[in-house]
Amino acid sequence: MHSLSSQVARPLCSPSSHSRYFRFLSLSLPIFHSSKSHPKIFTISPKAPLLTVRNCTSISAKPSSELRNKRSNSDSDEKLRALRELFSKPSVGIDAYIIPSQDAHQSEFIAECYMRRAYISGFTGSAGTAVVTKDKAALWTDGRYFLQAEKQLSSSWILMRAGSLGVPTTIEWLNDVLAPGGRVGIDPFLFSSDAAEELKQGIAKKNHELVFLYDKNLVDEVWNKSRPKPPNKPIRVHDLKYAGVDVASKLLSLRSELADSGSSAIVISMLDEIAWLLNLRGSDVPHSPVMYAYLIVETDKAKLFIDTSKVSTEVMDHLKNAGIELRPYDSILSEVEGLAAQGANVWLDISSVNAAIVKTFNSACERYYQSLESKTKSKTKMYDDSNGWSGGPTGIYRVSPISLAKAVKNDSELEGMRSCHLRDAAALVQFWVWMEEQIKKNVKLTEVEVADKLLEFRSAQPGFLDTSFDTISGSGANGAIIHYRAEPDSCSVVDDKKLFLLDSGGQYVDGTTDITRTVHFGEPPLRQKECFTRVLQGHIALDQAVFPENTPGFVLDAFARSSLWKIGLDYRHGTGHGVGAALNVHEGPQGISFRFGNMTPLQKGMIVSNEPGYYEDHAFGIRIENLLVVKEVDTPNRFGGIGYLGFEKLTFVPIQAKLIDLSLLSAAEFDWLNDYHSQVWEKVSPLVDGCAREWLWNNTRPLVKL
Repeated sequence: MHSLSSQVARPLCSPSSHSRYFRFLSLSLPIFHSSKSHPKIFTISPKAPLLTVRNCTSISAKPSSELRNKRSNSDSDEKLRALRELFSKPSVGIDAYIIPSQDAHQSEFIAECYMRRAYISGFTGSAGTAVVTKDKAALWTDGRYFLQAEKQLSSSWILMRAGSLGVPTTIEWLNDVLAPGGRVGIDPFLFSSDAAEELKQGIAKKNHELVFLYDKNLVDEVWNKSRPKPPNKPIRVHDLKYAGVDVASKLLSLRSELADSGSSAIVISMLDEIAWLLNLRGSDVPHSPVMYAYLIVETDKAKLFIDTSKVSTEVMDHLKNAGIELRPYDSILSEVEGLAAQGANVWLDISSVNAAIVKTFNSACERYYQSLESKTKSKTKMYDDSNGWSGGPTGIYRVSPISLAKAVKNDSELEGMRSCHLRDAAALVQFWVWMEEQIKKNVKLTEVEVADKLLEFRSAQPGFLDTSFDTISGSGANGAIIHYRAEPDSCSVVDDKKLFLLDSGGQYVDGTTDITRTVHFGEPPLRQKECFTRVLQGHIALDQAVFPENTPGFVLDAFARSSLWKIGLDYRHGTGHGVGAALNVHEGPQGISFRFGNMTPLQKGMIVSNEPGYYEDHAFGIRIENLLVVKEVDTPNRFGGIGYLGFEKLTFVPIQAKLIDLSLLSAAEFDWLNDYHSQVWEKVSPLVDGCAREWLWNNTRPLVKL
């Protein structure tokens, strides 16, 4: 990455095409600092990186290899035919159309009515990009979904395995298959501004034109009357005892940040950022307690763009007390135009704000300056030698200051996370007791029935609201599908002959959980025991890591892989993702991954998952996942005068002993395991009784190395 000193904000607009004078602002990323009274939530770090890596914002894939699935699907063919018919309409006129996974807010999980890529392709994984030309259809996805995509795509589709060698990115593929001078269409609401710009520049190499289709989404045209209605469930106030900081204090800090940056307004489009900033929660998106909305915060007012039918009297009062006005959801573009007309300096995170909003602001800026020039013949009246054009609108490209502030949890948020994890652990203990009893009785259980029963146990816990993602209940070979989703008509049976991987989580009123355990109900083969033990060793290594302040997550990724690497094994996903507090189960900007583009340092109060794994295609899958909080560590030395960090565990559920080859564990790893199980017993046993308590004791007793 370029040094920070060479990176500047690029203005979105200019006074004219022949005379451009821009304001340049340094770019940096905000850091959260806590204090006991009216904390300054948003502050700038001079050493922080320019841009963060989000889970799903880019349309381009890494080099990948092609695989054509031979299954046919007439329904898929009919959808593609109908989509291609629209290409030649006079108001469209395109040669290719790109369908990403995201909604207008770059969400990972989206409402059913926005699942356009899944509808057109049949592939239901949460990450992927479909590209349809007049005679070809291709889908890119990452290693978590290779096996799932193989199963779900018809023979009309080419599967592009992102991360493998040999096949082009979406841009390279388009440049290869389209004749020069082609027109590539997108819905600009579904692409972040920087992703759209990357695409525009990439295809321009073959003189292709990127066409913004504002007025219609072509997949929606095909979907037509069968498309589900947009969600309109009521939103609720997130209690201050869980939020920790009131809305007025958050807005005060944000406005201070705006003033420091020379901005007069900020457009916020990420749904979890809006929910966090306003202490609101919703249920528009499956598994994520957010609501569809945009937010514009100015120096003296704020406007929430939302379907007002979702707003109760209590929520209305909550918003009024914070000085927030309501506007219709679909009036966001006209409001953005109004900001330009007022000469506003608008903060825009182009990695998340969609291209439709940014382009609208850009165009409105150009109209402003054209109008200004037509009213005067003397440009010297408008020009300021130090600042460029004075008094006119400017787009300020910076990473959202809310992203990092939200990621660093305050004491109330951490307390809620600790509490809900113990209740979640109690539900899981009760579930595993039930599960083992059913297996012993030779009851036939499907993966779907198992997931449904786990939901039943979780639902009985105080404060439970929803699952935090679709439960991954994978028996045998299905466990090797990293983001597997069991379906009633095709799922497998869970028995004592195969490994069983269960990755699940809950949304509670006070927090969010995410846990994976892999178990065997019979006698596991030695090969599976060795693989499981090496995954466990990686899990322990990351859990015990101590590292200097300002360390980005990718530096720690190898800790979790080292034991697998020693015997030539690995896994195709990141080791850890951020987790929200009663918010999205996948949260940025921090992460722990082999992808070294994310330079966000891990900071005290951040929450990350620790989930190494190993997967043998068509055979079995192993993953062990806990959530961790970054904490300060008291080291005997402080080299360079800086502090050191480590992790505190949030997850307390036993790790199955029978899958561990104890002979592979070092003395320190052996002690870690016994200490962890001692903590599980101490923290969770008061929440269970009867056979659940007995099971917990049997599965947390100290192990003895022979």
